[in-house]
This record gives sequence, structure tokens and C-alpha cells, in this order.
Amino acid sequence: MRSSSYSVLPARSLGAVVVLALTAGFATIGPAAHSGTATPVPAAVPAAPALAAKPYMGWSSWSMQSSKYPGLNPDGDYSYLTEANVLKQADAMAAKLKKYGYEYVNIDAGWWRDNAWKPGFDRYARQKADPARFPSGMKAVADRIHAKGLKAGIYLPAGLEKEAYNDGRSPIENADGCTTADIVHGDLRTTNGWDSAYKLDFSRPCTARYIDSQARLIADWGYDFLKLDGVGPGSGKSGDQYDNVADVAAWNRAIAATGRPIHLELSWSLDIGHAADWKRYSQGWRVDTDVECYCNTLVSWENSVDDRWDDTPAWTRHAGPGGWNDLDSLDVGNGEMDGLTKAERQSYATLWAIAKSPLYTGDDLTSLDSYGLSLLTNREVIALNQGDTPPARPVTASDPQQVWAAKNPDGTYTVALFNLADAPAAVTADWSTLGFTGAAAVRDLWNHENLGTHRNGITQALPAHGSRLFTVTPRGAALAWTAHEAESATNTLYGNASVADCPACSEGRKVGNLYLGGKLRFNDITATRAGTHWIKVAYVSGDARSVDVLANSGGPERHKFPATGDWGTVGTVSIPVTLKKGTNTITFDSGTSYAPDIDRIDVPRS
Repeated sequence: MRSSSYSVLPARSLGAVVVLALTAGFATIGPAAHSGTATPVPAAVPAAPALAAKPYMGWSSWSMQSSKYPGLNPDGDYSYLTEANVLKQADAMAAKLKKYGYEYVNIDAGWWRDNAWKPGFDRYARQKADPARFPSGMKAVADRIHAKGLKAGIYLPAGLEKEAYNDGRSPIENADGCTTADIVHGDLRTTNGWDSAYKLDFSRPCTARYIDSQARLIADWGYDFLKLDGVGPGSGKSGDQYDNVADVAAWNRAIAATGRPIHLELSWSLDIGHAADWKRYSQGWRVDTDVECYCNTLVSWENSVDDRWDDTPAWTRHAGPGGWNDLDSLDVGNGEMDGLTKAERQSYATLWAIAKSPLYTGDDLTSLDSYGLSLLTNREVIALNQGDTPPARPVTASDPQQVWAAKNPDGTYTVALFNLADAPAAVTADWSTLGFTGAAAVRDLWNHENLGTHRNGITQALPAHGSRLFTVTPRGAALAWTAHEAESATNTLYGNASVADCPACSEGRKVGNLYLGGKLRFNDITATRAGTHWIKVAYVSGDARSVDVLANSGGPERHKFPATGDWGTVGTVSIPVTLKKGTNTITFDSGTSYAPDIDRIDVPRS
């Protein structure tokens, strides 16, 4: 059986005014038959410099409208979403959270559907506000949100919704002769995460005009944010039918043509193989499934808050000014309704902050409890998320006890300790995992407390699913390392293990095919003292994989390495090994499963 170590992840979304369409190589606007030619995707239009310069902050309606918590949706599923409720949340945000940086009030799915989920469309096949949910209309709602000094967000699905097709007869605004029959594939293939829409055919010249008309409509209404949902590859679907890269590119150009700076956010659980496309055409992208549990609370730890610790690391390198990894709603403010312990709420907020995720809550802002309010308004934690610090990543293996860290531009480190186990446990951040040794000053960000100077590291006893968040200021010296290449002739390979080329690896090679008993043993590892040493492992792994690590003849310790995102990207984590003074061996054993490919290990010299 061939190891996927040497495989490539499978490949898994144009619009403009007429002049933009023509410069992109489209034909003259008018009715067109389906063409089998490849879809043209023009270059992205650069966003305004201030757009997504930092992760956005705000509120979204989806968590409450999707929950079965008593009283939230009294008129049936998703009935919470109304003009009155949105404006009530806007009032609460303006009063409680605006001064901390929260500004977006985002209306999610259903604003054009009644309580039976029947949709409404205007004569140009564009979504139209349901008169019972939003009796004043969407422009009036945006105006009232703006009057509070806030920004307004709205939602649309990818593709042409089936109910908008209208037997192909509906005209496209400002596109003479174009109808809905001229913008989709002739076979009416479906698309998006729910197959609720027909796939747009961007080889047909009328199609870009439809996206233009949608973008102009929401811009004329005054919206500042668009969540485009069900985007693939991702959203539970893969394959050409669900590839919406062209849709996202169309929205990028159509929004630019309106002249209004509208933040484009993509959802959900997007394919990391298209990260370059999401970054090129949007300002944010969901990296995981919905955080909501669709139960009698807003979320639950197991479904699916805890998934983010596994799924976020592969995306970390893609986040930065202009585009951010979206971990979904941050529901930590309502206590019982959130469905989490206090420890879980703090860990949830800690990961979102250090990952530089947008901070938008789905809580009821009118009834935040004191603890939830303290989490959502902690200025030191918000500054970490909103400042020029980079996103943190795991510096230890993805075991139940984890350390995440990032080196900041001022030389300090952001350090988070997590105990993801179901029972209390101690978690240690050893300074060697950060690359230095000696003493360091530690500040507790959640508690606004200086913890003094700690030598060599800090250990904290944490509750189940608990966390701590620190800023660490080194006072010691940089650590010296000795590198050992996995492909070195002095090492020993067992079973299927073999050397392969790896352009991203140090020395251009790695050891892979570590599966079903395959092993890599590093020989001649020298330690200047006996005891626990944190060795740094450079590895490649398209998905999260575990490996047994043995020092000398000792017993194995199993560690899970987070995904690096693909089989061409190198990641590093530190793991503890117990070495004797003098010469040692360190073995990576795949056991009965598949292990990561190994590039090299770095052993501290002292």
C-alpha cells in the first residue's frame, strides 16, 4: 500500500461592469449558449488598504437563530431572525461592546425567507427581504445600524438559487436580452454545500452581469460586509460541480466595481488546497465546520468547539493583514445558553484571540453575564488579536496538553497553555520550545497580572479544558541547537521507511513511508546532561498524524503532530525525550498506523 506521504492533496470562488468583463476576455454581453471552454478567472481587484487590516469584530445572528434553546425561536426553527431582534442586538452592541472595537452587525441566512423557509426574489432573480421578518426593508435596517456608528453585514449563498431560476425567464438587471437561462449550465447542475442552487456558468457572458447586479444591490442598500456561504471546494463537497472559485472571483470584481468597500467573507470549512484563491479574492475564510451544535444550547465543547485545536494549525501561515482565518462565532457570553463551563469559555476565547480569528460573537448581547462580558471586553486579549502580533501556532505536539506560541515584533512571545483533557492536568511551557533558555518575565493577560520572573519555563495546573494566556519577555539567551537530518546515512531505517526528495525540507530530503511498522532511528544523538530535553522536530504531514517516539531502549511516548496543510509544507513541534548523558538514539515508530514524514530533529546543546 502506498503511503500518502508522497501524495499531493486533491485540487478542490468574476464579475464586473462591462468594461471589466471585456478586459478579462469575455465576449460581448448578450444571450449565449453553454460553452465547454474553461472558465476565465481574472486577476483580483486589490481591496482598500483599511479593509481587513486586522480581524473584524462584531456579532452574527446565526448562533441564536439555529439553536433550540428555549425561547430563542418561538415561531419555529430560525424564526429568531427578524428586524426587531437584529436592531435590539445592534443597540446592545453600541452600548456594551462598540468601545472595545466591535462594529459589524451581521444578518445571516433567511432574511429573504419566511418562517416556512419559502424565499422571495425581485424581478431580476435577486433575493428580496421577507416582509414579515424585515418589514422596513434591508436598506432601512442598514441605515439604522449605521446611525449607531456600526457597520452592517448581510448573507448570500453561492450560485443561483433554484427558486430564483423561474424556468429561465427572469431578466438580469442592466443586461439586455439576458435571462436566468443564460447564466447557468444547460444541464442545471447544482452547487454549494446544500445543492440549493444552480451552478453559474462564467463562460457565458450574461453571468458576470448577474453578480454585478447583486453586488450593486447590497452596495446601494449600504452593506459593509457580505458572507458568501456554501462555497466549495469545501462546505462538505468537492469536485468540479462544487468548485466556486469563479463565483468568488466574480464577487471580488463586482464589489470593486460598486466603489463601496465591502468585506467579503467565505464560508464554510473551505479546502486548504485553494488557500491562495481565498486569499486572492476575499478578506476572510472559514477554516472549519459550523461551531454551533444545533442543540438546546448555542454550542457544545464536543460539537464542535474542540475541533479547532486540530484544524486551525494547517491554516496559520495563511493569515495576515488583508485576509484572516475565520474560526466561526465566539459564543462565550451567555453562560448557560452557551453550553460551556467557564474554563471552556476562556479556552475558546483564548484560541480565537491567539489564532487572529475574527472576534464575532453569536451571543445574546442584551443578556451577557458578567464573566462573559469580561471575556469579550478584555482589552489586553483584544489588543493581542487586533495588533501586529502574528497568529500563534502549536509549538508542542497536539497532545491533550498543548502549548501554542508566537514571537512578537517587540521580541516578546505570546504563549497559551491548553489542557484539552477531560480531567485536570498540569501543562508546562518550557522556554526551550520558544528558542531561548534562562529567565523570562511572565504576564497573565486574562487576569492583568505580572507573575514575576520564571526560569526555564512555567507550569500551570489547569482544569479540564482549561487554559492560560501569557506574554513572555525573555531575559536569557538564545538556545543553541544541533541539527540531525532524517536522511543521514548514519541513521537506520526499518520496514517501508525510505528517503524522498522534499524541496521545502532542509537539505532537500526527508524520510517518509513511515507506516505499518516503518521506523526511523536517529543514531549518535549527544546530550550534555541526563534528563528531559525538548527536541524540535521538523516534519511534513498533509493531515494530523501520530507517531511513537522512543529514546534509547525506553518505552514509547505517542505524540500527534498537527497537519502542515499539504505534503509540501514543513512544520515544527517540540516533544520531550528523556536522554542519558553522552550518546543516545531516538526512534520514530509508525506503529500500526501512518506517521508524519520526518525532515530533521534539532537537539538543544545545553
